Amino acid sequence: MTFDWKTGPLAEGLRCYCDEEFFLAHEHWELVWLRLGEPEKTFLQALIQVTAAFHHLQRGNLTGTASLLKRALRKLEAYPPVCYGVAVEGLRESLRAWIGALERDERPVIPFPAIL
Repeated sequence: MTFDWKTGPLAEGLRCYCDEEFFLAHEHWELVWLRLGEPEKTFLQALIQVTAAFHHLQRGNLTGTASLLKRALRKLEAYPPVCYGVAVEGLRESLRAWIGALERDERPVIPFPAIL
């Protein structure tokens, strides 16, 4: 499967993610996730977990945020540095920084991870 980040639900989810509308991004991406097979399904599930994590952050749930970011990072470890148009290595580095800050009981003052 080719991930189309320019049109359709992936693009709409990406727009929502960039606008920090994480719950809506999750909803758009889940429409695609339901139709995927492996390994694409697990990859997109990791991105969905990132959106869910930041939705938890917006609601003040730092424990839930850290837990979901760790789960997403574990899934992303199986993928190459660039995959399906996503700079996976940069995303992994950003997730590690967020997780580290949350484990120190800090709310990170770093930007949300870039997906593309």
